[in-house]
Amino acid sequence: MTLVALLSNPRSTGNQSLLPRVRSYCAANPDVFHYEVEHVDQIGAALRAIARVKPRVLVINGGDGTVQAALTELYHGGHFGEAPPVAVLPNGKTNLIAHDLGAAGDPIAALERVLALARTDMAPHIVSRELIALSSGAEDGRPVLGMFLGGAGLADAMLYCRNKIYPLGLPNGLAHAIALVVGLFSVLVGRWLRFLPLAPRPIEVSVHRQGTLEGSFAFLMVTTLQRLLLSGSMPGADKNIGSMQLLVIERSLPALLGALVAAIRGRLGRGVVRGVHLERGDEIRIAGSRSNVILDGELFEANNERPIVLRPTPPVPFLRLAA
Repeated sequence: MTLVALLSNPRSTGNQSLLPRVRSYCAANPDVFHYEVEHVDQIGAALRAIARVKPRVLVINGGDGTVQAALTELYHGGHFGEAPPVAVLPNGKTNLIAHDLGAAGDPIAALERVLALARTDMAPHIVSRELIALSSGAEDGRPVLGMFLGGAGLADAMLYCRNKIYPLGLPNGLAHAIALVVGLFSVLVGRWLRFLPLAPRPIEVSVHRQGTLEGSFAFLMVTTLQRLLLSGSMPGADKNIGSMQLLVIERSLPALLGALVAAIRGRLGRGVVRGVHLERGDEIRIAGSRSNVILDGELFEANNERPIVLRPTPPVPFLRLAA
C-alpha cells in the first residue's frame, strides 16, 4: 500500500513553475506515488494505475478542469473498491475546493501536510462532501461532477476574467478584484461599452418542491462547499444538512451591496436581504436562452428546450488539512 498518490497535470497554469519542485519532492519521498497526465482524457487510465497501488490518500494537483475531471472519473469509473479520501493542492486560479478543505499557501507545504496525516489515523481529518451532478436531464448521459457552479452575471464575469484579465499576467487576487468590479458595473448599467462583460440573459431557476425564480440575475451560485472566500462559511455549514446550496442575487444595486456586506460580515443567510434568495434543494433546474453556466471551470449552456439539471451525489470522503 502507498501512503499518498499524487495526480498531476503538467499543462495546468500553476504547474508550469511548480512541477519541478513537485517532482523533486516526490523523488525524495518513496511514500508518494506520482502520476502525470498530459490531458484530462488520460485521467481514467491514471486512476486505474493509481488504484493498483492502493493509496491511503489521493491528491489532485492541477487546475479546476483537472479537479473536475478527476472527481467525475473517480465517481463514475469504479476503479477503487472503496475510494480513498481526496485532497486538493492549492494550485488553481480560484482554489475554492482547496480553500474549503483547509489547503492554502505553498502547495509543497500542503503536500507535506497530507503525507504527515497519511502516516496517522486520518479519521479526525476526513470530511464528507456531496458533489454536484450536472446533466441535461437525459437518463442515458453521464453527468459531469463538480462542487461549485456559477451562472447569470457571475458566469459572465468569470468568463471575462478568464479571457480578458488572466492573459495580462496579474496576480490572481488582483485579477479577481478587477473582474468583480467590472462585472458589477456591467450588471448594473448593461453592456454599453464593448470591453465590458455581456449583460446577463434571462433565466429560470427552479428548486424541486420550493418554487421558481425568473429574471436577469446579477449572481447565481450553486455549491456543496461549506467555505467560500468572502463569507467564510456557507449558511447551514455547521449543521448536518445534505443537498445543494443555491444563492441568487437580483440585478439591483441594493441587493448586490446588501449581499456583499452580509458576506464580508459573515452573516449571509442569517437574515433577510431584499433581492437575495438562498435555498437548499436536491434538484435544481436552470433554463434559459443560451445562458452560460460554469461548473468548476467547465462551460455549459442552459437552453429552454434542454435545461441543465443539478442533483447531489452521495457523500464523497475528502481530507481536510486544517487542524
